[in-house]
Amino acid sequence: MAHRRYSDDPGRGRCDMWMLWIAVALLVLKLIGIGPFGDLSWWWVALPFAAAFVWFEVFERRLGLDKKKAFDELERAKQERIKKAMGKDKRLRR
Repeated sequence: MAHRRYSDDPGRGRCDMWMLWIAVALLVLKLIGIGPFGDLSWWWVALPFAAAFVWFEVFERRLGLDKKKAFDELERAKQERIKKAMGKDKRLRR
């Protein structure tokens, strides 16, 4: 049984952007004026955008997560090429 790394999970990238989803939801609720969100200060609406900016531009780079993601994508593409090449080999042998 092959060891499956956490980074091979296809849904992993979706979790990285939760701050942006919150920011967009707050912005839409503020613009529409639904309930207490219509009375929110614009500073509270801008705060998740600023937090996401700081995360993606500062912390993610310092922790090396951006390079890890790029390396994982290259590794995934390499494994797909290997599988495709092996599949062609099997068809040629028949």
